Amino acid sequence: MSQPDGRRRVVIHDPTLRDGHHAVRHTLSREQLSRYAAAADAAGVPVVEVGHGNGLGASSLQVGRAALSDDEMLSTVREALPNSKMGVFMLPGWGTADDLRRALDHGADVVRLGTHCTESDLTERHLGFLRDAGADAQCLLLMSHMADAARLAKECRRLEDFGATAVGIFDSSGHYLPPDVTERISTLVDAVRVPVIFHGHNNLGMAVANSVAAAQAGATVIDACARGFGAGAGNTQLEVLVPVLERTGFATGIDLYKVLDAADLAERELMPAPPTIDSVSLVSGLVGVFSGFKTRVLDIAGREGVDPRDIFFELGRRQAVAGQEDLIVDVALELRGARG
Repeated sequence: MSQPDGRRRVVIHDPTLRDGHHAVRHTLSREQLSRYAAAADAAGVPVVEVGHGNGLGASSLQVGRAALSDDEMLSTVREALPNSKMGVFMLPGWGTADDLRRALDHGADVVRLGTHCTESDLTERHLGFLRDAGADAQCLLLMSHMADAARLAKECRRLEDFGATAVGIFDSSGHYLPPDVTERISTLVDAVRVPVIFHGHNNLGMAVANSVAAAQAGATVIDACARGFGAGAGNTQLEVLVPVLERTGFATGIDLYKVLDAADLAERELMPAPPTIDSVSLVSGLVGVFSGFKTRVLDIAGREGVDPRDIFFELGRRQAVAGQEDLIVDVALELRGARG
């Protein structure tokens, strides 16, 4: 949608309080959630997403227990958002229709479902429930670098048929370069009638450039987190993306000084340090392995005395995807055994 001045509007979706949870082992407190949500709302961020890093219903020993329940997180953030919409995320298999129902009861405005890039059929039942509930139900394909543009388009058309109000792709491992994004997003824009979404990670230092490429290719919803707060090397950096998009000719509706204030607050109060592209994050991007594996890989590598980079290379060879965290242990033990 164009603005009166002719600029095309891009909706910024902010998962700082969801994806950022990966970086702090899902331990954000009520006060941290509330203070950042209020700052993002004051900046005019259209959608603020909250939850366990892996989404509704995911708090568990396997991927990490959250300090707060889903209900506590949602009620806290809802109160802090008088203007912005509240978003939630769910991976079918972790969460259920009951989790979606409770999220809607707590006032979730935007509900996102994520699924592996070739498994859109897993969302059909949940999209049916959300459609009947009248929800804004968006769907994103995870690990999207593992499928070509034509296959992603086929999956997104299916999601649209199921009732998705927007569709898109996660660069879950930060593997893309701008031409990869341009090819995929332009193909999706041509294939569907609903808005197209892009969610970037920064493992190769390309998240902002990839997000701009997505907008230029026709994506109208772009994800970004304060200070890039997110799994592994972090996400597209919100306070950088907003002025870059504006300078490139897009309209975000976000107040620059206030989004800078929100980012300063996030660095000061949410994270021990902003995400960086360290050696392990770089390798995970190169080999195309989910960024959210990083903390668990480091823990297991230290315990078993193996190089975490070797674990990532082997996970990449096996084409590991989100939800296969147990594979990390198997790989580490095999590497330790092979070393003798």
